[in-house]
This record gives sequence, C-alpha cells and structure tokens, in this order.
Amino acid sequence: MEALKILERNENLSWDYDGEADVLYISVGEPGNALGVDVGDGVVIRYNEDTGEMVGLTIIGVRQRSISALK
Repeated sequence: MEALKILERNENLSWDYDGEADVLYISVGEPGNALGVDVGDGVVIRYNEDTGEMVGLTIIGVRQRSISALK
C-alpha cells in the first residue's frame, strides 16, 4: 500500500459523535464510501482507494479517553 495523502485538499471537516456507542466520526469534505484501516488503539483511518487520500477518521472510546486524560 502506498502512503496516504493526508489533508492535501483545502476542504471542510465535519464530525458526528455517537454518544451511545462513544464513537467520534470525522470526515474530510462530504462523508462517502471509503476503505478503513484499523491503525490500533481504537482508531480507524478511512481513505479513498482510487486517490489514496484520507477522507475520514473514526475514534472509538472518546469519552473514556477524555476521562483518562483528565486524571
């Protein structure tokens, strides 16, 4: 797999938080279909397979991470 292009385009970031599942979804531009790569520790990078550009990030356990960081 080639290196991903990370935020080379100047697009808006959007996000959605699922409080019940404690998951934060961050999208570059409009959310769409993408492949996900689990990079460990509850983080998934989503990318467009055709362009190799990162199009999103999913972070699992955001609430727990916040609590741990404040201790």
